[in-house]
Amino acid sequence: MKRILVSQSKPLNAAPFTALEEKFGVEITFQPFFLIEPLTSMEFRTQRINILDYTAIIFSSRHAINAFYGLCEELRIKIPETMKYFCTTEAVAMYLQKHIVYRKRKIFYGTGTAQSVIDQIGSKHKGEKFLLTQSDQSSSSSLRELMDGKGLDYSSAVFVKAVPQDLKNFDLSAYDIVVVYNPNDVTAIKTSFPDYKQGNTKFLTYGKSIVPAMEEAGLEIEVKAPTPEAPSVAKALELYLEKQI
Repeated sequence: MKRILVSQSKPLNAAPFTALEEKFGVEITFQPFFLIEPLTSMEFRTQRINILDYTAIIFSSRHAINAFYGLCEELRIKIPETMKYFCTTEAVAMYLQKHIVYRKRKIFYGTGTAQSVIDQIGSKHKGEKFLLTQSDQSSSSSLRELMDGKGLDYSSAVFVKAVPQDLKNFDLSAYDIVVVYNPNDVTAIKTSFPDYKQGNTKFLTYGKSIVPAMEEAGLEIEVKAPTPEAPSVAKALELYLEKQI
């Protein structure tokens, strides 16, 4: 096991992966299999969503925030000062400072779960009209179910889309291990290599959402993460490589 391909950009803290290279003598390459891009104004208009009809926006990612304000600028929509913002995490909420003045009385954030967002809404903000921002392959069904259960007035709108990258310059068979995270990674493989055969390549998957996509594509998973023993990709790789020695 000498060559490893990770289907994401190189992380800011690459130390765990550098340590693997030094410990096992492997070569780790980082290459995003897909990119998140904002919808065009024409694509957004097909959803027939009028942003100014809503009094609160729900964000789950920085990509969605950038796309939202980019569309508002393009469509010449001025967001009122009274707008409220509910974010899945503090990091997402803090990112709003790139576009607006951060004010605690109108920005609220959870701890990363759908229930934590509902808790922030509570009874105090139940009367708002919410716009739930999503990607074209959103996994926000749990949040929508909770909002339905609470009888909240909301609509969902797609603001960003996943665009598969051209991987034809990559010989996947030259890699011993390929790490994939997202169903869009599988889509990118199938788009670039319609007749792809796994051969001896081992796949390490991270997260539950990609497992059905791998099975549907007929690709076998060698290692699934996270687990209690391997909460990160780097740790999962370390444990697997140790077994190969």
